[in-house]
Amino acid sequence: MIKLNIPDMTCNHCSGVITKALNGLDPNIKVEFDMQKHIADVTTNKTLDVVLETLAAAGYPSTVVV
Repeated sequence: MIKLNIPDMTCNHCSGVITKALNGLDPNIKVEFDMQKHIADVTTNKTLDVVLETLAAAGYPSTVVV
């Protein structure tokens, strides 16, 4: 699982765009959101770099929560 900070994610529309972008990357991806903390937990077999690039291209630059 990858835990990401997505500061520009503020509403359900945002999570929908993020989910759609990530589903295009991996149809089996699992994403759980904590909207208040701007955190997404992503479970996929894709690399971190590919996930981050996909989110940035969708307008949601992200960083890894350590």
